[in-house]
Amino acid sequence: MIMMMMMMYLRVMLVVALLLLLLLSGGGAAQREGAAHGVHKHQAPWRIHTLFSVECQNYFDWQTVGLMHSFKKSRQPGPITRLLSCTQEERKTYRGMDLAPTFEVPSMSRHPKTGDWYPAINKPAGIVHWLKHSKDAQNVDWVVILDADMIIRGPIIPWELGAEKGRPVAAYYGYLVGCDNILAKLHTKHPELCDKVGGLLVMHIDDLRALAPMWLSKSEEVREDRAHWATNYTGDIYGQGWISEMYGYSFGAAEVGLRHKINNNLMIYPGYIPLDGVEPILMHYGLPFRVGNWSFSKLDHHEDNIVYDCGRLFPEPPYPREVNQLETAPDKRRALFLNIECINTLNEGLLLQHATYGCPKPKWSKYLSFLRSKAFAELTGPKLLTPKTLQMMDEDRAQVVDEPHVQVVDEPIKPHPKIHTIFSTECNSYFDWQTVGLVHSFQLSGQPGNITRLLSCNDEDLKQYKGHHLAPTHYVPSMSRHPLTGDWYPAINKPAAVLHWLNHVKTDAEYIVILDADMIMRGPITPWEFKAARGRPVSTPYGYLIGCDNELAKLHTRHPEACDKVGGVIIMHINDLRKFALLWLHKTEEVRADRSHWSRNITGDVYESGWISEMYGYSFGAAELNLRHQISNEILIYPGYVPVPGVKYRVFHYGLEFRVGNWTFDKANWIHTDVVNSCGAKFPDPPDPSTLDHSDDDSLQRDLLSIECVKTLNEALHLHHERSKCNVRSPQTISNQDSSETTISRKFGKFEEVHNLTYNTTTTNNSEEISPPEEPNQTFSSMRFWIISLWAFSILGFVIIMSVMLSGRKGQKKRGKVYKPKRRSSYSGFWDTNGHDRHLRSGEMS
Repeated sequence: MIMMMMMMYLRVMLVVALLLLLLLSGGGAAQREGAAHGVHKHQAPWRIHTLFSVECQNYFDWQTVGLMHSFKKSRQPGPITRLLSCTQEERKTYRGMDLAPTFEVPSMSRHPKTGDWYPAINKPAGIVHWLKHSKDAQNVDWVVILDADMIIRGPIIPWELGAEKGRPVAAYYGYLVGCDNILAKLHTKHPELCDKVGGLLVMHIDDLRALAPMWLSKSEEVREDRAHWATNYTGDIYGQGWISEMYGYSFGAAEVGLRHKINNNLMIYPGYIPLDGVEPILMHYGLPFRVGNWSFSKLDHHEDNIVYDCGRLFPEPPYPREVNQLETAPDKRRALFLNIECINTLNEGLLLQHATYGCPKPKWSKYLSFLRSKAFAELTGPKLLTPKTLQMMDEDRAQVVDEPHVQVVDEPIKPHPKIHTIFSTECNSYFDWQTVGLVHSFQLSGQPGNITRLLSCNDEDLKQYKGHHLAPTHYVPSMSRHPLTGDWYPAINKPAAVLHWLNHVKTDAEYIVILDADMIMRGPITPWEFKAARGRPVSTPYGYLIGCDNELAKLHTRHPEACDKVGGVIIMHINDLRKFALLWLHKTEEVRADRSHWSRNITGDVYESGWISEMYGYSFGAAELNLRHQISNEILIYPGYVPVPGVKYRVFHYGLEFRVGNWTFDKANWIHTDVVNSCGAKFPDPPDPSTLDHSDDDSLQRDLLSIECVKTLNEALHLHHERSKCNVRSPQTISNQDSSETTISRKFGKFEEVHNLTYNTTTTNNSEEISPPEEPNQTFSSMRFWIISLWAFSILGFVIIMSVMLSGRKGQKKRGKVYKPKRRSSYSGFWDTNGHDRHLRSGEMS
């Protein structure tokens, strides 16, 4: 009887198990069908793995927290792995092993053979090690390679981006000028295949296997080629070989024949303005950026242990409502929203990380309330690709797959023309500090394209010159002393240098923006915004050039009626510039030689020394070709001048003395001071904006702009000294004033003094807390339900049978043993083999 009941029980259990398997398979199908209605229509047909490389430092830890948090928010498919490069000593004290799914790789920061200190080489070295030793590398089709200082805004799906085997997709790195010059010819047999790419790399695993060893070896090769580290070869503004790894990638790809589909829309630097219709899915915060009087630079947090300091976040940016008030132009406002999205995502990630460490709940604040609000969740939800985002630089049409949220572009989209910015200097300390200021402001301004310094030096000056690394540089022979007349006139170097650059450099830029060294950029200067066209350059008014209206113009041009009083900032089509540059030089020589007409009543030159002959050379040369200018009053302002209300000037030209109260600044006072090479040196601090008189708005706005100009110069010098690794905390300064920094808005004229911040970590138990976003695995939840049900049924059956057996043997003295089944439930095996890896990864990423 007992044996019959046992047999019946086993049969029932077998039927239940079969039914459960059917239900689970059906549930899985339902889960897959349900997922089709999410961000992606289909399950990923191929396996994707995301990689990023870091070192054992606090600097990379907070970047890791931000990237990992954005990885989860963006719903990027597939796993992610951090390639962690640590020395044995660093590993002993490292605290951040739990920050991301991690694959440890040997550190090559100090090269094992050469002893060269170059941490960037850990990226290709780590990928080579991962390919060779990681099991994950054997179980993947596509690899997405990112940098740690990135925020993912939407899924990066290789086939949706147009990636193919043999044709990776990558972001555009236009400053890799070495692809166009002797550097590529020296380091690859196929320089014509060198692509200027980096940042975002999406490629097939087979392509990565072919490329990775070459990427590493070419990085070593370029790093050892110190003779070609100079900015004019590499585009590296520091001239220290720091971007050797980037060239290693481009040259390695050229060697193995990989041509990229290059996209300049998928990735954006905060601070840059996205094109209309473009939705970037990746932010790369490698450069400083700002919103109003708030700013952020990752370099300011190089040793920051913010990940391990409970309750501490990066300074909160303005709220969306404030951004709407700051900027009325839709494209610029959109750029500002990207800026605040970047830092808010970082801060949200830090809050969640602090929670995992068991930190006390942070004290309630308006900012924390915003971060947990529905509005913030909507602002930072996963972004979908748009047709314009998918447009490749080398294609007329966007190549996209047939997805419901991605449409094929019906009409070709004409991209904005390429721009190149140039400025002229000489080999002396006076121009060096101006260069530092201009290049720093260029990087913050959002100006498209690259910048090149035209450096005029004689042979003797060049031998002693120390500032080669200050900017991407084209070297030109000095004409300060005229080779024919012996006239000393350094200003002639400007047209001479432009002519030399045109004759010796191949550029793909359609428009050239020409600036002076004594300028600070506050925003982009583009031909499409200011309506430049071929035959119609744009410039700014120089009203004192009265020679355009008198006999001077009649003497030096056949078309005096075409003489425009312009200068300072020039936007000109490359074809016009090629025709014009030689005339600019010749007319400058001509006016300079006309000493009989140097007087102030003819030229407007208060010094009557022919010093502005080059300016007249420009105007008369343009008149000869009938180049009539669009003259804009909204590009340039001199500090000390009263701004027109509502105008957001793009350039400060600090060519004249200006003052705020008793404080003054005149660039001529610093001709012989080596500010750049004096550790920690800066200019005297201007007054604190809070001390200004607010009763007269015109005077207030004038003084605020004046303060902003010098503050930007000092900020540039501070960053330069930091990069030079001099001890800026005990500097040999040229200022005896207080050295506290003030952050100044370049675009909006608002100011706020920022001191060293201390954060209140005192919390209460009833304070608000941000909880990590839940990402439930529906298949796992359903499985768990059925497993629990099965176990409950088994236990119930076991109890019933035991009761029957015990009642049947009642009164017997000897009781039989009860043996537990030796074989485990098949569902337990399913958990161990299939569910464990998924559960582990979920735990590692939360």
